[in-house]
Amino acid sequence: MPPHAYFQFVRDTFREKGNPEMAQTQMWYLRNQFEFFGLKMPQWMALTKEIHQQHGLPEGDDLKTLARLCFEDDHREMHYFALQTVEKALKKQSADFIDFLEELILSRSWWDTVDWVNKLVGQHFRRFPELTRPVTERWMDSGNIWLQRVCLIFQLTYKDKTDTLLLFDYVRRVAGSKEFFLQKGAGWALRQYSRTDPEAVRQFVEANRLAPLTRREALRLIKNK
Repeated sequence: MPPHAYFQFVRDTFREKGNPEMAQTQMWYLRNQFEFFGLKMPQWMALTKEIHQQHGLPEGDDLKTLARLCFEDDHREMHYFALQTVEKALKKQSADFIDFLEELILSRSWWDTVDWVNKLVGQHFRRFPELTRPVTERWMDSGNIWLQRVCLIFQLTYKDKTDTLLLFDYVRRVAGSKEFFLQKGAGWALRQYSRTDPEAVRQFVEANRLAPLTRREALRLIKNK
C-alpha cells in the first residue's frame, strides 16, 4: 500500500475507534499540545498490530514517508503509530538510519515520544557502536534539550555494558542546566545505573555539584538500600 493510502487508512481507523470524551482527558495530560482521537494505549497498540498484520510493514523510503505523514498529523496516536511501525522495522535498518531517528526526536517533541525514540536509539547504537560517541557528541553540542536528554538516557538498559565515562561526562555537562527534562533525565540515568554499580554512582554524586533534582533521583535506590 502506498504511504499516503496507508496513512489515510490508519487515520480513518483510529478516528472511527476513538472516544471524544477520552480525548479531552488525554489532551489535558499532555498540556493541550496535541489532539487525540481518544484511544487508550492498549487500543491503539492492538489496532496497530492488526494493521501491520493486514498491510505489512513499509520499507525503505516508504517507511520514512509514512512516519513523516503521521507526524504531520495533529493527533498524538498517529505519532505513536509511526514510532511503533519504525520500531518493528528497526532491525532491518542501516547505520545511517540514525539520521532519521534524530529527525523523529525533533518532530513534535515532548517527553512521551522522545523517550520512545530514545529506546530505539539505544538499540541502534548497540548494533552500530561506532556511531555512539560522534553522534551523541554532536547532539550534546546542539543545545537542543531533547537531543541532549537522549544522550543522557539512551543507555538505560545497558547495565554492565554502560559506558560510564560517557554517562558521567554528559551528566556533568548538563549539571548547570535549569531544564527540568535534563535534570530529571540525568537523575534517571544515574539511578538506573545504580542498579548495576551503586558505589560508582554514590561516588560520582558526592564528587560533583549536581542539581538537587538530579541528585535526589540518582540516590533514590541507594538510599532505599
